[in-house]
Amino acid sequence: MAVAALFTLSPMTDTKKPLTIHLYSFGFKHGGAPGDPSGHGGGFVFDCRALPNPFWDETLRPYSGRDAPVVAFFETQEEIAAFAEHAGTLVRYTATVYQTLGRERLMVSFGCTGGRHRSVYQAERLARSLREAGFAVLLTHLHIDKDTRRSENDDSGRGTGHPSASTHS
Repeated sequence: MAVAALFTLSPMTDTKKPLTIHLYSFGFKHGGAPGDPSGHGGGFVFDCRALPNPFWDETLRPYSGRDAPVVAFFETQEEIAAFAEHAGTLVRYTATVYQTLGRERLMVSFGCTGGRHRSVYQAERLARSLREAGFAVLLTHLHIDKDTRRSENDDSGRGTGHPSASTHS
């Protein structure tokens, strides 16, 4: 089947089993990418650490990648849009193929240093795009609520925090 034909398939009508895309954001410093509970290998892991980091702007640090000030910051960065476009094209293509094959699950994870800004923004943006295309998405932010304070002994911006996750579909 030609690539162009795959993109013209209707996500919810060309398959016998519904596909759910499990989307995660996480922080590498908090344990890395989530494990795949299905046992099928974990899908995609996109490393967002090469992207501009709002953590280094004291006015943006307290916000997450879901909050308007950080979203506004990211929307001015060309590399953020390019990264989202490339990741989104790959994931939409794979999701379309998976639906055609009758697969039920695709796992996609975005990671950045702390799991609060870049990975959250990318996961939110992809979730919106996939939902608009008719895919079922379960979005989980594993480290969005980690503490954003800098330690006196750590110049990398790493803080301490409590484990938490924010999930929504």
